[in-house]
Amino acid sequence: MITTTKTPTLPYSREAAGAERSNGAKRPPLPYKREPTDIYALMDFNPDEPEAQIEAMLQNPVILYDIMPTLNRHLAKGGRDPEVFLDSDTILCYDRSDLNVRIQPDCYVAFGVDAQAIRARKVYLPWEVGKPPDFALEVASDSTARYDTSDKMDVYRRIGIPELWLCDSTGGELYGQPLAGWRLSGGEYLPIEMTVASDGAISGYSEATGLHLRWLGGHLRFFDPVANRYLLNSDEAFEDSEELESERAAHARTRRALARERERSRRLEEELRRLRGAE
Repeated sequence: MITTTKTPTLPYSREAAGAERSNGAKRPPLPYKREPTDIYALMDFNPDEPEAQIEAMLQNPVILYDIMPTLNRHLAKGGRDPEVFLDSDTILCYDRSDLNVRIQPDCYVAFGVDAQAIRARKVYLPWEVGKPPDFALEVASDSTARYDTSDKMDVYRRIGIPELWLCDSTGGELYGQPLAGWRLSGGEYLPIEMTVASDGAISGYSEATGLHLRWLGGHLRFFDPVANRYLLNSDEAFEDSEELESERAAHARTRRALARERERSRRLEEELRRLRGAE
């Protein structure tokens, strides 16, 4: 999670960041402009080894179990959508003049991009991708809470990330509130209105993802306003998964086959007893 307050040199318009999703229209993905420079020779870190996650015991279960799988299934179609980049491990370099100026979001998303090319590059370079990420989400920890709401938030603002969300899995002990969001406007982050949903959840709408982020029952949930339902979390997805249905169907077929075999054996035994009696 190393970063710096150095002002980045960026070749894109911050005001236009996220505009391709504002009207809901599907646009062709941005061309990935990979530069011939050997970027790895200019880095003092290894992109294959993401920055150490401080206080990972608090963050990782939320990021890896609740957030990433849910968004991956809904936004990236289980990783099959080549135009949606969703990640928590890659490093975001945001100063073209110094590739060691970097930051590592807990979770971030970019739409309408060449996701495969970004992963092959192992780092997110906005000047090659064509734009900054559309959405970033941070999960609180004891050692990073103050940084998340100050320097890191300012870096995201200067990079031009249209939306930033903060989730506090303690319920508000670290951030002061369990869930909060900001939307970039005129180069500044303005708070996203938070309301109380009919089920009592604290709720805010994400224009970037088209989802409501909600704090419900001590957990971050994602609500789809089009389908009018919560996205399945990992436990619910497993219970409802096609794999589980396939296993159930296979188990049912096995039980039917065993029943048929038992019936066949019973009939053979009866026939054998009949033949022996006839002798």
